[in-house]
Amino acid sequence: MVKTDPKINQNKNTICPRCKGNGYFVVPNKSVEELGKEVTVQCPMCESQGEINDPNDDIIITSNGMHQLQ
Repeated sequence: MVKTDPKINQNKNTICPRCKGNGYFVVPNKSVEELGKEVTVQCPMCESQGEINDPNDDIIITSNGMHQLQ
């Protein structure tokens, strides 16, 4: 019987690499005509949640901070 650590993060949510967990990011130029005008937009990659569900993430971080491959 395999014992599992109850404090292991079982869901495969990872921080969104596009917005870095904020749910939004800043576009430096609104358009070619309006250079230098920054625009803040919601992140379409994570749908402004800050996390994405990554089923290919096989790294488990245990409660003591150890990284394990699943």
